[in-house]
Amino acid sequence: MPQSRRNARLEAAALHEIVPGVRAWVQPDGTWWVNNAGAVTGDDGTVIIDTCATQERTRRFLDAVAEATGDAPVRAAVNTHQHGDHTYGNCLLPEQAVVIGHESVRAEVLVDFVIDGCPPFWSPVPDWGGVTRRPPSLVFRSELTLHSSGRRIDLIHPGHRAHTAGDVVAWLPDERVLFTGDLLFHGLTPLVLMGSVEGALRSLDWLVGFGAGYVVPGHGPLARAGELPRILAEHERYYRFVLETARSGRERGLSPLDAARRADLSEFKDWPDAERLVLNLYRAYADAEGGEVDLVAAFTDAVAWNRGPFPTVV
Repeated sequence: MPQSRRNARLEAAALHEIVPGVRAWVQPDGTWWVNNAGAVTGDDGTVIIDTCATQERTRRFLDAVAEATGDAPVRAAVNTHQHGDHTYGNCLLPEQAVVIGHESVRAEVLVDFVIDGCPPFWSPVPDWGGVTRRPPSLVFRSELTLHSSGRRIDLIHPGHRAHTAGDVVAWLPDERVLFTGDLLFHGLTPLVLMGSVEGALRSLDWLVGFGAGYVVPGHGPLARAGELPRILAEHERYYRFVLETARSGRERGLSPLDAARRADLSEFKDWPDAERLVLNLYRAYADAEGGEVDLVAAFTDAVAWNRGPFPTVV
């Protein structure tokens, strides 16, 4: 990608104030490694919700928060799950800021090898910059409540695997703002390779129960309450499509790649990152057969389905 286009896409990221003191960092177009994050600020400082994949992207995010908040100190940060687009930037947070996440997130960040050098499944291969591992130092299993400057932030695990084993939402009940992490991909193909298709499907009704007025998905545009039913219905149809494709493929003795090649993406064909169908089918096959996913094989087959590496801009 030409440098001018790359810079334009980096600069398209913006900090949106949802309600006073609650902001979302939205990075178009939300594709591979390009996530959303957030910041909740009060009189005694800021709580960050997720960081970004690279040194450059995270620095842009933290600089924007500092400018918007008058350099309010960052007291804490929350990781909604383990993936590098939400965690690699942790190392750029102030040393005194406590990083919080599900107990499985700490374990997975500590063994993540992609931060040391990304495999060539993307083009261009991402350059993380000077990031280093910084896992959560405060972990929990089911839920934890933060009180910051009179604001309540509930961190809640759905109770089962979904996008990953350690998904956490950040819920502000007084402001009715819900940061979903990657339990929601707004307008993009969801990914459940390291979680569970059935669990991701179950999480949709769980998300409805919050009664959120404002939703910050892990990727894609912000959403208001009136848009949420449509977004959740699209996710439900997609997950059921994956499960049915996996069921049919297994009955016919097809590999996940062959099942994907025979599948009709129909209403989902225009979603970015359609190649995730192969990865999601690998997960559905593994869950049905009681096995685990061979990640290298899954990504290799997804590249084959895509007829080349996945595009990215990091």
